[in-house]
Amino acid sequence: MSTRYIFITGGVVSSLGKGLSSAALGALLQARGYNVRLRKLDPYLNVDPGTMSPYQHGEVYVTDDGAETDLDLGHYERFTGVASRRSDNITTGRIYSTVIGKERRGDYLGATVQVIPHVTDAIKQFVLTDTDDADFVLCEIGGTVGDIESLPFLEAIRQLGNEVGSDRVLYIHLTLVPYIPAAGELKTKPTQHSVKELRSIGIQPDIVMCRSDREIPISARKKIALFCNVPEPAVIQALDVSTIYEVPLSYHAEGLDDQVLSAFRIDDAPTPDLAGWQHIVDTIKAPDGEVSIAIVGKYMGLADAYKSLAEALTHGGIANRVKVNLEWIDAEIFESEGSVQRLENVHGILVPGGFGERGAQGKVAAVTFAREREVPYFGICFGMQLAVVEAARNMADLPYASSTEFGPCKDPVVGLLSEWMRGNEVERRSEEDDLGGTMRLGAYDCVLEEGSLVHSIYGKPMISERHRHRYEVNVNYMERLEASGVRFSGLSPDRRLPEVIELPTEMHPWFVGVQFHPELKSKPFEPHPLFAAFIKAVVERSRLV
Repeated sequence: MSTRYIFITGGVVSSLGKGLSSAALGALLQARGYNVRLRKLDPYLNVDPGTMSPYQHGEVYVTDDGAETDLDLGHYERFTGVASRRSDNITTGRIYSTVIGKERRGDYLGATVQVIPHVTDAIKQFVLTDTDDADFVLCEIGGTVGDIESLPFLEAIRQLGNEVGSDRVLYIHLTLVPYIPAAGELKTKPTQHSVKELRSIGIQPDIVMCRSDREIPISARKKIALFCNVPEPAVIQALDVSTIYEVPLSYHAEGLDDQVLSAFRIDDAPTPDLAGWQHIVDTIKAPDGEVSIAIVGKYMGLADAYKSLAEALTHGGIANRVKVNLEWIDAEIFESEGSVQRLENVHGILVPGGFGERGAQGKVAAVTFAREREVPYFGICFGMQLAVVEAARNMADLPYASSTEFGPCKDPVVGLLSEWMRGNEVERRSEEDDLGGTMRLGAYDCVLEEGSLVHSIYGKPMISERHRHRYEVNVNYMERLEASGVRFSGLSPDRRLPEVIELPTEMHPWFVGVQFHPELKSKPFEPHPLFAAFIKAVVERSRLV
């Protein structure tokens, strides 16, 4: 079967959920036995989101091969289990960098370099490259139809419809059908105008998906079909659901996957097996209990800043059949004396990744509380580094221990990572390097100490996890810290980089810090073992409180 391409565009407003829609459709096609690949085309000028504030664009999702990408790639992986690659996310910045680089080398042989054909050709090449193993490639176009910056991408996918052939290309347009309380009805006009805008640049959608917070009457769907020039069954309701993992079931019930296959004239597709998704939804909706986790972080103003983390905790809850209630707490509030008592009633504490000194001392206070009160603690990246700082100050008699990220200090138990091994090659960085793409990024191996807690959780001596950090625990302090009780239970294969620390179970029921980001590999149907184990410890703690 030749690879088929599905392009998902959005209209009316942003943040409609194109990423989730793409991921859910990918899951439905996968459930029918097809191989899928999902990609994101982002129209902003940044080369990647690596240097963008989480408040601007949410979390940065990291792939195994070390790419800093859009958070929607996390949805793609969680819903399909297909590992994303660097080639699955492109931005205007990368496209223009590529085109200008070719122009400087003289690759265009003296031609005047223009948006059409040079920029659009580069976009098309991205879409078509590295797809030989896929039956369906789903490409989400970021932004909203009508935006100036997305026009080259829309023009490129229009051209692909002609070049690849209409029998191998499908266009899906996701819009909003708002409810106007004063009028007491849903309005279809925004959808009509959005599709008109799309058609004005030469793209006729095959399917129109309508986001709504309530059922869309048949009469309204007929009106949309008539004005948007699509068959009535191709107007698909995309209704709000109680959990994102219900989206594939909801879309299947509305006939989305049937319409996609019908548009491609595929009439022999097997019935999808959605039993796994139904089990996940049933578990979420009917848990055996509830637990509360305090997430003590820096970017509390935007939930998307910790999107993968929140989902991984939900997956840990699924593994233990409990609902996980998250309390998002700005670390800065713990920098005033006595405020840490706010953690009295939570069952677990997690300090996630982050950058910079703001809120760091509040996070250290949260670590101290978790250690002294024997509350299950999970530190991720920065959360591990600050757990080491706390242990150095309060257990290893190093009161001036700190991280050089905050400036010079007497005992730099955390310092700038200047070199490390990637395969057989040494990678080097310095403080003068650019910020973008210069961290230790992607999947690296870690050797677990036999008999340790993390070894029992993973059940194997060697693991591979994804990293995104610029600072590292200073291995020169390892002996001093181990003498105080801290166990370095995971190290890089060359034993130069601490990857996992823990407190022995005789000192604390569950205290683990990891330098990597395990949340990036967790899935609802395959919860990450660390999150499953953390929530299990939290459940046991909840029975004692």
